[in-house]
Amino acid sequence: MYKNNGWGQFGVKKILIVDDSLFMRMILRNVIQELGYETVAEASNGLEALTLYSELKPDLVTLDITMPEMDGITALEEIKNMDPDAKVIMVSAMGQQALLIRAVSMGASDFIVKPFSKDRVREALKKAFAS
Repeated sequence: MYKNNGWGQFGVKKILIVDDSLFMRMILRNVIQELGYETVAEASNGLEALTLYSELKPDLVTLDITMPEMDGITALEEIKNMDPDAKVIMVSAMGQQALLIRAVSMGASDFIVKPFSKDRVREALKKAFAS
């Protein structure tokens, strides 16, 4: 679990990245930073995500679907129970279309499929923040 000091730039959207792969978190963190957003924290599973979400109240969460301890679908449900207005972008590997459709029906703003491009992440963030 990673948390920054919480002192971000005024007006910069703060994002919580949740993925069990440190490598994927690093890639997503770099893309998010290049797009002008701030990664406020990172979690490696859904349980950590719930703790960080309630503590930090990020503007958006990127949430991997397949993780240990608590998967992304369960974490999405719990985050939406805490905050019905939460903005969540689901992240998945190819071949998880049914889970992505379920996540969007549960209130996820959008989804990105690994491997993802910077343009696709930009598009998903714009869509989420516009809603």
